[in-house]
Amino acid sequence: MDSENASRSPEFPADLKYQSGFGNHFSSEAIAGALPRNQNSPLVCPYGLYAEQISGTSFTSPRKLNQRSWLYRVKPSVTHEPFKPRVPSHGKLVSEFNESNSSATPTQLRWKPVEVPEAPIDFIDGLYTLCGAGSSYLRHGFAIHMYAANKSMDNCAFCSADGDFLLVPQEGRLWITTEFGKLQVSPGEVVVLPQGVRFVVELPDGPSRGYVAEIFGTHFQLPDLGPIGANGLASPRDFLIPVAWFDQSSHPGYVIVQKFGGELFTAKQDFSPFNVVAWHGNYVPYKVTWRVNILCVMKPDFIFVQYELSKFCPYNTVLIDHSDPSINTVLTAPTDKPGVALLDFVIFPPRWLVAEHTFRPPYYHRNCMSEFMGLIYGGYEAKADGFVPGGASLHSCMTPHGPDTKTYETTIALGNEAGPCRIANTLAFMFESCLVPRVCRWALESTYMDHDYYQCWIGLKSHFTCELGKEQNQDLQNGLEEKK
Repeated sequence: MDSENASRSPEFPADLKYQSGFGNHFSSEAIAGALPRNQNSPLVCPYGLYAEQISGTSFTSPRKLNQRSWLYRVKPSVTHEPFKPRVPSHGKLVSEFNESNSSATPTQLRWKPVEVPEAPIDFIDGLYTLCGAGSSYLRHGFAIHMYAANKSMDNCAFCSADGDFLLVPQEGRLWITTEFGKLQVSPGEVVVLPQGVRFVVELPDGPSRGYVAEIFGTHFQLPDLGPIGANGLASPRDFLIPVAWFDQSSHPGYVIVQKFGGELFTAKQDFSPFNVVAWHGNYVPYKVTWRVNILCVMKPDFIFVQYELSKFCPYNTVLIDHSDPSINTVLTAPTDKPGVALLDFVIFPPRWLVAEHTFRPPYYHRNCMSEFMGLIYGGYEAKADGFVPGGASLHSCMTPHGPDTKTYETTIALGNEAGPCRIANTLAFMFESCLVPRVCRWALESTYMDHDYYQCWIGLKSHFTCELGKEQNQDLQNGLEEKK
C-alpha cells in the first residue's frame, strides 16, 4: 500500500495544520466568529452553539497549574443514554493495582514484541495493561499499557476518566480525531491525550502497535533545566496542538466508550462527539514531534514509516563518566517531593559519545526508581541481543541491571582506543517512576515473556587481579605526586 495514497478518511486532510507551544492558552475556531468575545458563557453563544467547560484540575488550583478549556459545540456531551458496563467486558485493563490482579517481583523482566492478531481488532480491544502502581480512585499512580491493533475504530469514541494517556506508537501511523481537532502521529512521535478527552484512532497503514503510559491525578510538564540554562532538551515549539474541526452530521447508534476505574462503560448517542466548532484554553491534546529523515520499510500490505528524532537537544558528558538518564527527560509528572517524579518520559535518541577513559554504555546500577523501557526502532546501546523494537523490559525498585555480557566485553576490548562515535539509527525510551509497579498476571504468564532474560548477564566474569590493582593504584599515586 502506498502510504501517500492509502485509503484516507474523507475528513482527515493530507496537510494537517497545528498550533505550537507547551502550556500555552490556545484558541481555535473552524468558523470565524464562533468563539464568544469578552466572556466564556454568554446567554446565547455565536451560531447557537452550546458552551461546555472541561476541567483538568480543580477550580482552585494555583493559576500556574490550573488547566481547563471551553468548548463551543453543536450539542453538549451530556446528551447520551445512561452508561452501562461494556459487554463483553475487556478483562485486561487495570487502574487499581493490588494482590487480586497483579504481583510484585524484584526479578528483571523482559517481553518480546507482541504480534498483531489476524482477527480484526481496534485500538480499544487491542489495549492491555502490563503493569502499574497506585489507584485511579485515589488519584495517585500510573499504569503502563501496550496495544496491538489492525483496524480503525468505527462509529465509536474512547476516553479515559482515569488519567492522561501518553501514547508512543512503535509501528504504523495513527490518525487521531479529538474534540479539539485532528493529529497524525507516527513512530518517532508521541501524543498526550488528557483525561476525559474523547478520541478516535484510525490506522492508515494497517497493523499498528505501541506503548501507553497513563498517569492518575496529575499532568505532564516540561522538566526544569537547572544548570543547562534556558535552552535544551525538548523545545516548547516542538509540541503541536490541533486546530478546531467539527462534524455536525447525525450518527445513529454512536457509542462512547469510557474507561472508568479500569472498567469500560458504553453510552449511545445520535451524534458525533467531535462537534466542537471552536474552543479556547490550556487543557488540550498535543503531540511532540522531532521528525526528519523518513525511512520507509516495505511490508507485504503496508508501509511502516519511521522517523529519527532530531529536534530533541540532548546533553552529554564531554570529558569523563556517563551522565544519569535524567538528562534525557522529555516530560515529567512530578510529585509533591521536589525532584521526585510520579512518571518521567525519557528518550535515548541518536547522539555522539565522546567521554574519555569512560565505560560509555549505561553503568550497572540499582535504582530507588522503577524503570520500564521500550524500543521504537534500531538497537539499544546496553543490550546487544534480545531487546528488539516492540519489546519491553521492567527493572523495579532496587533491581540491579545494566549492559549485557556482549556489550560489556566489546566495550572493554576497545579500551581507551575508542574515539568519538555516533549512536545512530536507534530510538529507545523509558518510563521511570518513584512508585513500585505491580505486574499483571497475564503479563507474567504471557507467551511473549522472555524467560531467558537473566542469561544476558550470566556470562559476566570476574576480571579482578590483585597485581593489576596494585599497578593501577601505584599509577594513580604517581599521577597525584606529579601534580603536586
